[in-house]
Amino acid sequence: MANLHYLFQQFNTDLTITDTKKNKMMASRDNLREKIKNHFEKNHDGYVPKFFIQGSYKLKTLIRTKDDTCDLDDGVYFKSNPDNVTGTTLQTWVKEAVDGTTDATPTHKKKCIRVDYKAGYNIDLPVMVFDDTKDKHPHLAVKNNGFRDDDPKEFVEYFNKHKTDQMCRTIKYLKAWCDHKRDDMPCGLAMTVLSLDCFQGNTRDDVALKYTLIEIENVLKRNFACVMPTTPNDDLFADYSETKKNNFMKNLRAFIDDAKAAIEEPNHQKASRLWRKHLGNRFPEGKDVNDPSSAGFAGTIGSSKPYYNGC
Repeated sequence: MANLHYLFQQFNTDLTITDTKKNKMMASRDNLREKIKNHFEKNHDGYVPKFFIQGSYKLKTLIRTKDDTCDLDDGVYFKSNPDNVTGTTLQTWVKEAVDGTTDATPTHKKKCIRVDYKAGYNIDLPVMVFDDTKDKHPHLAVKNNGFRDDDPKEFVEYFNKHKTDQMCRTIKYLKAWCDHKRDDMPCGLAMTVLSLDCFQGNTRDDVALKYTLIEIENVLKRNFACVMPTTPNDDLFADYSETKKNNFMKNLRAFIDDAKAAIEEPNHQKASRLWRKHLGNRFPEGKDVNDPSSAGFAGTIGSSKPYYNGC
């Protein structure tokens, strides 16, 4: 049985954004923050923006896509809405603040303003109103649909209570799978939530991934849903069509079949090629050698979650 834990470790390194790109992205974040603060100070007296990085960067599950891109979510928070403007208007003001930062015009998406950079990343700016002296949760501006309760910080805190080093790596592998397949595969947040419910720890990453995939399938067969464990507690699969659902379940079953075969395959090259079918060519190819041990693998198979070192 080929133990490819070492190849998964290499893959995890390759999925991680470089320090150079991280530094550029942080500089861009600081620049956007300064532009937003200056714009509101000059044009919208009474609106004082604060900021909170959220999403996969905060969770340490950010990956480079196969196109060598990545993204950063930087929440723009206002303590009050003195003019009682709509969520769309507040988003528009943020868009005006960052317009001209890059050659590309910022995109006014449903739940954020997106700024694209030629260096291979984008920064999303979700806009929130949150008076922590009276509000239990922030209110997220939604384009053409007012505000809705949403609490990214609550999710970060929840995730940090349950995460393990290996869980974080497993989420990155699952996100890489969805990025490789694309074609209406689930978003990174959905794979993160599913992993919180279904992660199966092991001493080996290949085995942990295999059993996590199996548990995800078991859970979704019982109830095809992916409910946020924190505010707004919505189902991330609620708007999935039957076609999209079937596509995901078909890809999931194919991945499980090949993961099982890869674990049983003694030849490192053949086993790695089974993983590469689902994780893409960035997953390293093993050498044409057989595993020296025929005794199988060690480690606890189950949900014992033995790695509590943080990620």
